[in-house]
Amino acid sequence: MNVKHLTVSELTEQIRQSLEGSFSYVCVEGEISNCRPASSGHLYFSLKDSGAKIDAVMFKNRLRSLNFEPKDGMLLRVRGSLSVYAPRGTYSIVCEEMEIAGAGEILAMLEKRKQKLAAEGLFDTEQKKELPRFPSTIGVVSSPTGAAVRDILNILTRRASGIKVIILPTPVQGDDAASLIAARIKQANQWKLADVLIVGRGGGSLEDLLPFSEEEVVRAVAKSKIPVVSAVGHEIDWALSDFAADLRAPTPSAAAELVSENLAVIPDFVRRMIQDFSNAVKTRLDRARLLLKPFDLSDMEYRFRTILQPRLIRLDDAKDELISAISEKCTELRGKIELVSAVIQAGSPLAAMERGFSVVTDSNGKVVRNAAMVKKGDMLCIKPLKGKINAEVTECME
Repeated sequence: MNVKHLTVSELTEQIRQSLEGSFSYVCVEGEISNCRPASSGHLYFSLKDSGAKIDAVMFKNRLRSLNFEPKDGMLLRVRGSLSVYAPRGTYSIVCEEMEIAGAGEILAMLEKRKQKLAAEGLFDTEQKKELPRFPSTIGVVSSPTGAAVRDILNILTRRASGIKVIILPTPVQGDDAASLIAARIKQANQWKLADVLIVGRGGGSLEDLLPFSEEEVVRAVAKSKIPVVSAVGHEIDWALSDFAADLRAPTPSAAAELVSENLAVIPDFVRRMIQDFSNAVKTRLDRARLLLKPFDLSDMEYRFRTILQPRLIRLDDAKDELISAISEKCTELRGKIELVSAVIQAGSPLAAMERGFSVVTDSNGKVVRNAAMVKKGDMLCIKPLKGKINAEVTECME
């Protein structure tokens, strides 16, 4: 029996073609282990469950898109393809996408809830309240045994040791956490326990942070009359309480710094303000004295005349120019009036009568303009410039 012999490379190539061709896309869920970032920027790890384990890799160009840091023990869901590494005869998953198992559904649920609450106006900027600059009492709604409370107390002790801190204890994860967090916020408002509230916890998985995204917590934060700072998880983490709060802090430690002025620097700040104010007043007074120095009583009248005299001269010149212009205009108009008067007088009947013309009327008083208007024997009245002449027609010639 003749059996074709294969080299190791040939066999591995056939396996590679078979595996990579059959598993060009896989979606696998499992617990991450042996997580080891390489100096090249790639991430090598394994996915396992109770019965098996498979190697995986995520290259750095895809790793940049993650919004969380993969760590051993996390339950992950990865998408990618199967790849065979021939030199070692091993296969692994080349991951294109990675998310915390269940995170996709949780994020979709949170997005839907976010849109609903936003539509109700719970996240409106107009509802945000200013934080008091120098609060006398700070309330902390968090787990009393958590690292977040320790960090907040350490920072407040260092920065503002005179501020009173009230811990409103509540679990920050689990089924009862949301209702207790909301109850503590309502109690703080009912009894006016603090000037500002810090509501939050330290970092954790997306599931761990869910209580701070429950509706009852978000509504309690939004309705709080006391200003609320939301400090949930690390800087990359978020919860819906961040949107409803008056201010979002990236961490509980940052929240403690935001709600407290550093009392140690206040005296220096006040001294600087006093010095700056004193310098500003002194500068203004020196400038005022410099400006007033030339204006002593002895030469005030001279300076006044120096300022006023040119203006009086300009006023006199303007008056003379105005009178001259009016006079020239009157002369021009007078000449035009005389010319018009001469034209009118030249056309006057009296002017013609002065030259020897007379007005002839018949016995009815009608002006005789044509010889045909009278006949022999008619009586006419001739009116020269002065007097009147009665005449009888003895002959008519046309």
